[in-house]
Amino acid sequence: MRKASLAEIRAMKDTGKVASRSSAVEAEDLGAEFWAKAELVSPEKRSVHLKIENEVFDFFYEETNGKGHLTKMQNVLRAYMRARKAG
Repeated sequence: MRKASLAEIRAMKDTGKVASRSSAVEAEDLGAEFWAKAELVSPEKRSVHLKIENEVFDFFYEETNGKGHLTKMQNVLRAYMRARKAG
């Protein structure tokens, strides 16, 4: 694991590689023991070419002001998948 500068973290956030969640637990509350055992795990991803209608793309792009629109689309697809699996 390498350390990233604040500028690098901001750049990753701007490109959607890092997302913050208002419901996330503050790191200070987790304690040193947690962080000593913590391991970064990223889900496997597959790169695909997807054709979607302009109206759909524009909706997500405008919804996010052009930042994180692909992540938002991914989240909608994930929610749909989980709902289908549960039902």
